[in-house]
Amino acid sequence: MAAPIRTLCCSALRLNSRHFSSTCGVQAGQKWRLEHGLSRSGTEYGPLTDLPDWSFEDGRPAPPLKGQLRRRQEKEVLARRIVMLTSEVDRGMEVWKEKQEEAKRMEEHKKSLLLKPKGKLLIKKTQS
Repeated sequence: MAAPIRTLCCSALRLNSRHFSSTCGVQAGQKWRLEHGLSRSGTEYGPLTDLPDWSFEDGRPAPPLKGQLRRRQEKEVLARRIVMLTSEVDRGMEVWKEKQEEAKRMEEHKKSLLLKPKGKLLIKKTQS
């Protein structure tokens, strides 16, 4: 009796096999949103995520939610990093300009140490 039930179950599984998909359904429309200058998903930024869900009847704002506090902190950290990296680039540009000016001064100093034309060459040089 066990053998016919087993063959019946195996044949039923073979007929009703389902395919397994590993793609993520959440990414639907991601390409379109990026092409149109929007966020990757609808929950990254915008009025639905940045504004409070509710407010008091007398107009007072609701206390910020955990997600809002987290996003605010992430934005602050990103802003601080941007300022730090921008100041590093500015300092690097200043150092590079100073090195270029120093190299130019050294080149002018080397030219001033070269022998000067004398005699007929000096006269020809001043006339032309």
